[in-house]
Amino acid sequence: QFKEFLGTYNKLTENCFLDCIKDFTTREVKPEEVTCSEHCLQKYLKMTQRISMRFQEYHIQQNEALAAKAGLLAQPR
Repeated sequence: QFKEFLGTYNKLTENCFLDCIKDFTTREVKPEEVTCSEHCLQKYLKMTQRISMRFQEYHIQQNEALAAKAGLLAQPR
């Protein structure tokens, strides 16, 4: 699981770097590069949070459907 986290972190870092860092003529990071990097990270974090919420909602619905189905099957006819 930690290995998966590191892979995701490395991919995020690479994507944000490639999208945001354009000027290699100076050692200094430009303010717009910092802003871009921050926005890139925030967007990723919001996306993963939203996916996690939707995943939880989906599992709750699936569990409720299974419970309802089990309740119907358990009732005598």
